[in-house]
Amino acid sequence: MQIKQIAYIRSDFVEKFGIPRQSNLADTRAEIHFLPEYQNADALREIEAYDYLWLIWEFSESIRDTWSPTVRPPRLGGNRRVGVFATRSPFRPNPIGLSSVKLIGVEFREKEGPVLIVEGADLLDMTPIYDIKPYLPYVDSHPEAKGGFAEEKKDYKLDVNFPEMYLEQIPAEKRAALIQILEQDPRPSYQKDPVRIYGMSYAGMEIHFRVDKETLYVTEVERS
Repeated sequence: MQIKQIAYIRSDFVEKFGIPRQSNLADTRAEIHFLPEYQNADALREIEAYDYLWLIWEFSESIRDTWSPTVRPPRLGGNRRVGVFATRSPFRPNPIGLSSVKLIGVEFREKEGPVLIVEGADLLDMTPIYDIKPYLPYVDSHPEAKGGFAEEKKDYKLDVNFPEMYLEQIPAEKRAALIQILEQDPRPSYQKDPVRIYGMSYAGMEIHFRVDKETLYVTEVERS
């Protein structure tokens, strides 16, 4: 089978650190741009009849020549090994990702053709996309299903202390999503040093913070 890239995403994430661990954990806006061969409006006919889409994409920054049958999910502290097929780890035999995103709309641009505006994406900027399919709630949603070890921390959130002088430096339309990202605690679970300063890039800004117990403190914001 030959698989072809059809599109790529433009997102506010230029590095892996800070990207939400799953889609729809933060209301991050992104755009899906099609390669010239696929800039055909007919391919998107009636796509706006759906609220959500599935994206099939490549973990382009995690490609390896070898694979391991077990991985250590950071959410489990980095010490517990589980089977790779029981996780969504990027380190897999085929580095393929699957995300559901909310479709906000379709824009038709003179040079770029149709562009999908989506929300809730957990993809690195310029990630290759291989396919787009509609999300069908009557078959794709199983709210009663077990969620494995991911259930252990699904409701975990930090309080975010974001001083106004730093928050004002973030574009107004990006603030809510950034706070949602920080609430999820971008750090690996095994890092607990309350004085360590972390930095993550988001929307052209470098966000510096530390975490003490259940509170994340933003300590500085500067342009990347």
